[in-house]
Amino acid sequence: MQPATLPHHVAIVMDGNGRWATQRFLPRIAGHKKGVDALRTCVRYCGERGVRVLTVFAFSSENWNRPAEEVSGLMDLLVLAIAREIPPLVAEGVRIHFVGDRSVLGERLQASLAQAEAQTAHNDRLVFNICFNYGGRWDIAQAAARLAARGEPITEASLHAATALAHVGDPDLLIRTGGEMRLSNFVLWQSAYTELYFSERLWPDFDVAAMDAALAEYARRERRFGRVSDQDAERATPSRLAVAVQAVPEPPRQKFA
Repeated sequence: MQPATLPHHVAIVMDGNGRWATQRFLPRIAGHKKGVDALRTCVRYCGERGVRVLTVFAFSSENWNRPAEEVSGLMDLLVLAIAREIPPLVAEGVRIHFVGDRSVLGERLQASLAQAEAQTAHNDRLVFNICFNYGGRWDIAQAAARLAARGEPITEASLHAATALAHVGDPDLLIRTGGEMRLSNFVLWQSAYTELYFSERLWPDFDVAAMDAALAEYARRERRFGRVSDQDAERATPSRLAVAVQAVPEPPRQKFA
């Protein structure tokens, strides 16, 4: 894939872990563990293909409403995954950012997040944003509150700079697995002109071939950002416009008494 058609920043809603487990008569946490394996493959894929930023929705601010056993299992899984995955991520040049509200997380988990960020801070091959206890509305609200506390005017530029993802550009491509077709409160501010791609595959089954298909579809898209398409612009060259104007007959002149 040519660099011009490769997304710089890919965001993913990793949906379907629980359903994957239920279909196999397994506990839901087994699906989340399998989802970590799929995420490991995805991170390596992005680094090898030249994607520079990967942002994933790992735990939303609404996920606290899930069964307590599942939430507790997710917290434990994150701590274990950090301890296991950080060494290979360091070797692969991946820099981790945990994006979201950490104030309600336990001290052990907060320490693990901070340590992972510190250990990978020098890497620059791939920025890996893990949105944990994150919500798009929360991000906009906290950005506005931060500006208000500093007495700064709220503009598009200042609000963008105060968001939790201000350290990276907006996503070029947002992938959602699991067959659902909605954003579910993910990167609401940042996805104004993001290309959306929905897949029926559950996240644990979203493999290299599925990523290839998503990037191939992105390469076929024409991103206009509110402008006319390149094809329309090419058809509307000044010379052709002049010819078109000249071809329009003048209206009959009216005579006034």
